[in-house]
This record gives sequence, C-alpha cells and structure tokens, in this order.
Amino acid sequence: MGALFFFLSFQTKTNRSLLVLQTLGCRTFSVQLALLGAFSGSLSLLVNIVRNAMLTKYNTSRVVRWKGWIAVFSALTLTIALLTWNGWISFLLVIGTIAGTIGYWTNNAKKIRLANLVANSPCMLAYDALVGSWGGVLNESVIMISIVISILRFGWNSMDGDKIGEK
Repeated sequence: MGALFFFLSFQTKTNRSLLVLQTLGCRTFSVQLALLGAFSGSLSLLVNIVRNAMLTKYNTSRVVRWKGWIAVFSALTLTIALLTWNGWISFLLVIGTIAGTIGYWTNNAKKIRLANLVANSPCMLAYDALVGSWGGVLNESVIMISIVISILRFGWNSMDGDKIGEK
C-alpha cells in the first residue's frame, strides 16, 4: 500500500496532492520499520508526516513558508538519528530526509522531484536494504521510476510551480 501511495503521489498535478499521498505512504512505512526494529527510519518518517502536513498549507500560511523550518526539521532528523543510533547507516536517513525537506520547502514540483531522485530516494533505498525492509527497497525503486514517468508524462519544463502545467 505504501509503495502505491508514493507512486501515485508523483503522478498528481499539485504539490498538495503529492504531500497528502506521501503522508499516507509515510504512515505505512513508519509502522513497517518500527516492526523491523528500525526505529531511526520509523521516527524519521514521523517527522516527514508532520513536515508534509505543514506543507499542505504552504500556499495559505505565511508561517509555513518560513524557510527556518528547514533547519528545524533538519535538526530534529539529526537528533532522532543520534538518539536511535544504529551505526553509520543512520546518516543515510539524515542525508535523504534533509535533501527531501529542502526540496519540498521550495514548493516547486521540479525541485521536489530532483531532490527525491538524486538524494532522498537513493539514500532511503540503501537504508531500507541495510535494515531488511524489502518493501522499502521496492518503494524507493517505484518512487524513482514514478518520478521519471512524471517527467516524461508532464514534461520537465511544466514543473516550475506548485501545480504542474501552470506558472
């Protein structure tokens, strides 16, 4: 189910829809990682849920548009990694989540996809493989495929705003 939510998220035309679907996917995988004992991953996904919920209000809330939230969420992610330290693989979560947070806070479909394709998904894929989350490995692979499909489907140049095809 989580992989389906993430795949569909990159096929939507608004960042808000993308964030709602990804929140559902994060919930699914947070539970899975907790059951595997991968608490760094599970808790970092809870941070992503809060981040995504906030970002659904990006266009209507001046507070949410504050760029300082990037530092707040990055510090929270780093703190979780240190408190649930599982060796160097915990830094994969930090790198991926921070890259994703930076991309998402631009509210730009192109930058969101780029951050996920080159940093977030590869880091999460490696983390999932190392903790034995084969559903997570499948998910990150599906995400990268879905991003490529969305770029081919909508066109790279149509992704410069928060709604694909509108500037």
